[in-house]
Amino acid sequence: MKFKNIKYTFFLLCAVAVLASCNNDDDYTAPVVVGPTCTDGIMNGDETSIDCGGTTCAPCEDAMEPVATDFTGTYAQVDFMGRPGINTVLSADGDIKNSHNMSIPSEMQATFQAAFEARLEAYHDVYATILGADPAAVNFEPNILGDILNGPTDDGYTNNPVTASVLTTVLSNDVLEVAPNLPTTYFNGGSGAPNYEGAVGLTGRTPQDDVIDVSLILLFGGGDGARFSGQDTNNDGMADLPRLTSDGVGLTATLGTTFPYLGSPE
Repeated sequence: MKFKNIKYTFFLLCAVAVLASCNNDDDYTAPVVVGPTCTDGIMNGDETSIDCGGTTCAPCEDAMEPVATDFTGTYAQVDFMGRPGINTVLSADGDIKNSHNMSIPSEMQATFQAAFEARLEAYHDVYATILGADPAAVNFEPNILGDILNGPTDDGYTNNPVTASVLTTVLSNDVLEVAPNLPTTYFNGGSGAPNYEGAVGLTGRTPQDDVIDVSLILLFGGGDGARFSGQDTNNDGMADLPRLTSDGVGLTATLGTTFPYLGSPE
């Protein structure tokens, strides 16, 4: 009798073990294996390019058709290029440059003119120190714009200087002026120094205008447009003055004369 009880108990324990094992199997979740799809951003399966081609995805020529631009959302102005390079040269740091790029023209003069003028004079102080001169003696020299900005005086351009204040007032307003009754140009010196007969400036801009060089000439060229041009003043074959009137990059392309003024490939 005892043997039968032991046998039944053994069979009962085995049954419980089997049930427990089945219950655990029911709770087990096998890993899900996802095959290649047409939206996973990788080239897999029999795709012939990323997420296109093959037997499942859309043909690549259809999948690569341009998608309409989404103009929803909020946009911010991050650059302002009426006169490229001006705030790069005259901003004391990247924060001022970025702030100038994000400003509107009506606020630019009041916000940036004084800082731009101070930066312009600071450049001359630095160059004076490099040259071993007294910084007080090497200042911005009124430039070749003359009557173009200030209006004519009794004897032409030489007695009508463009001061640092006048120039930075003009340049801090990063806009492109247009003069409908004058030739369109960023600057044309006319007959050149010393009188600049027929000079025209800041009346627009053409694709051929070297805006960077002209801006540098106005900032550092002085009365003859070549004050700091890397001159060898003692004829020893070495430049004694810094070259500040050009970025050294010339316009090499032959541009068309109609919009969009494209040049031939080079």
